[in-house]
Amino acid sequence: MKFRDYYNILNVDSNASDKDIKKAYRKLATQYHPDKTKGDKVLEEKFKEISEAYQVLGNAEKRKQYDALGSDWEQFQQSGASYDEFMQQRNRYQHYRNRQQYTYADGDSGFGQEGGFSDFFEAFFGSGAKGGRYGFRGADVSGEVTIDLTEAYNGTERVLELDGQKIKLKIKPGAYTGLQLRAKGKGQKGSQGQAGDLYVDVRVREHAMYKRKGDHLHMDLSVDLFKALLGGKQDVLTLSGKVKIPIKECTQNGKTIRLRGKGMPKYGKPGQYGDLFVTINIQLPTKLTPRQKELIKEIQNSR
Repeated sequence: MKFRDYYNILNVDSNASDKDIKKAYRKLATQYHPDKTKGDKVLEEKFKEISEAYQVLGNAEKRKQYDALGSDWEQFQQSGASYDEFMQQRNRYQHYRNRQQYTYADGDSGFGQEGGFSDFFEAFFGSGAKGGRYGFRGADVSGEVTIDLTEAYNGTERVLELDGQKIKLKIKPGAYTGLQLRAKGKGQKGSQGQAGDLYVDVRVREHAMYKRKGDHLHMDLSVDLFKALLGGKQDVLTLSGKVKIPIKECTQNGKTIRLRGKGMPKYGKPGQYGDLFVTINIQLPTKLTPRQKELIKEIQNSR
């Protein structure tokens, strides 16, 4: 992870007083505030950098830690360990490196001269390692599963395999694209302490009949001209089964009928459902008999 020079971001010297740091932050925060940059993404990121820098340098304890760690600050933030735990590991590395330099005439510590403690940290604990209660735990693992809309409606499960271990992942009814599931302790095993977590992103395939908008579903329904004129009953296939809906006399093309509770289950809220919106598409005959034409003309003349 790239080192961020917070002093440079705030345009102050490393020996700047707390008052100078606060003054510099206020000036820059006013200049790059989102209310003034009006949606400029680059300037919004600049504002976030400024805020992050002040959160560290504006806090006496964090600033002291930042100054002590230097380029290892980002690794400390990523580790999740306490400052004391991290410093112990850092000092252990330095001690190890000194011993290696004493052993090897060329001074090569075995971990490379350019990477420093960051490379040692990754080599020792694994990429993505985080701090745990009794040391450092294994890395979190992420993945993705794809399900169809009927599975999202009824709920489903998937069996995943990670490092030879089979993990049964249950997906509740109402799952949606963008939902992230967490399986605690199912990530990579740590060299010291607990395993990391498994994070799975859910993606729901588009359906040929239904369009999903949140917990609501939308669909088109073909109704023949005569039923639209005279009224009647029409079958509608929902995800919970077939239902009959009334078609009123002289129903207009494009009319939408709302079927309450026939949409998607609301995730994490058993018994609650969205609605199904049915849009009527009137189907005209493709051919008329001579008699049918006469009858239609009679109706036309009667109007």
